[in-house]
Amino acid sequence: MALNIGIAPKDRQTIADQLSKLLADTYSLYLKTHSFHWNVTGPQFNSLHAMFETQYNELWLAADEIAERIRTLDVPAPGSYSQFAKLTSIKEEPGVPEWKDMVGQLVEGHEIAAHTARGAIKVAQDGGDEGTADMLTGRLKEHEKTAWMLRSLLK
Repeated sequence: MALNIGIAPKDRQTIADQLSKLLADTYSLYLKTHSFHWNVTGPQFNSLHAMFETQYNELWLAADEIAERIRTLDVPAPGSYSQFAKLTSIKEEPGVPEWKDMVGQLVEGHEIAAHTARGAIKVAQDGGDEGTADMLTGRLKEHEKTAWMLRSLLK
């Protein structure tokens, strides 16, 4: 049965392509945050360990929401490390930086994801996809808020 939700197939694909980039950014940021949760040390250990756990759990749920929105548009969602590596704008951290560098990298990652979400909102609006635009607005606000909270630790 053909999908008929009022969005042209070409627009659905274009929107899904943007969502796939955000999914890759979200998943990459999830992995980085989880790694930092495991490996953080220093005077801020307790608060950062707990904060990172809250953040990676939120990112995990967000990844699922984004992937399911891609599927709602009747496009396969990317789901492999190699696909995410091609799509993400977030740099991988192969080492274990000091806690301040961890926080700085997460600020940068959330700001990158905010940029990705902002661009995807425009594409969704241009395609008449208010459902995706609404979801992306929530993601944008979450990334901006998290970046602010993390940045505050560095002042």
